[in-house]
Amino acid sequence: MPKLSLITLFVVLSTVFSFGQASKSGFKVIAFYTSKNDQAHISFVHEANKWFPKIAQQYHFRYDSTSNWNNLNAEFLSQYQVVLFLDTRPELPEQRLAFQKYMENGGSWMGFHFSAFALSKSTYPQNWDWYHQTFLGSGEYASNTWRPTSAILKLENTKHPITKGLPKTFKAQPNEWYRWQNDLRKNQNINILLAIDSTSFPLGTGPKAHEIWHSGYYPVVWSNKNYKMVYVNMGHNDIDYEHKFDRSNKTLSYTFENEIQSKMIINSLLWLGKGK
Repeated sequence: MPKLSLITLFVVLSTVFSFGQASKSGFKVIAFYTSKNDQAHISFVHEANKWFPKIAQQYHFRYDSTSNWNNLNAEFLSQYQVVLFLDTRPELPEQRLAFQKYMENGGSWMGFHFSAFALSKSTYPQNWDWYHQTFLGSGEYASNTWRPTSAILKLENTKHPITKGLPKTFKAQPNEWYRWQNDLRKNQNINILLAIDSTSFPLGTGPKAHEIWHSGYYPVVWSNKNYKMVYVNMGHNDIDYEHKFDRSNKTLSYTFENEIQSKMIINSLLWLGKGK
């Protein structure tokens, strides 16, 4: 066979092999978002919808996003292997039921920051027991640090695929860190993966005293052993709320501009994309 033909054949076979590998590892991700409340959450959503498509191209999966929560139905979800909640949660009963059935039938989910928020007598009350008590296990929101600040995080489970290749401790991006009603350590279904390391204290700058944490145990990334899911407390960019720089609520930090933290999120997506 002529030399040119051999080279052509090699190129064709290599292309087919590469396509086969990408198809074999490929999965589809759909991200739901609201992007209306709190400039920090809006900033994160915009950042996520730019970052995830780049990661999808690099790791051979498909990323779609929608602000239409009515798409949270069985027919639409059947197209996707992974669901993301970037900021909020579904509010209508039919949307909630569709999501619960999706997860109970082997779907995968990752939620960020505000997607777990619930507080009685607020716009987002704890009126969904399956999601907040059974699925997330956290119950209601209890308090937070302020301002958004970095924290040193420690691995609580070094054997899980999500923490693979991560150092035992690392510095996270600035974030508003949440405390929860329930102690997740007492829930046998919850697998805590990352928590705030004690070297972070005091955490927060105030101005209110209760917005600065001096001690305690605070999980920030965890999974539920009964579902293919992971919750990540990150997702609140630092914002120029006081207009020190200009009048436009300028973003001062970005969630995905942290190599180690981003590796954890990529690990999470690849683990979720493997299915049941």
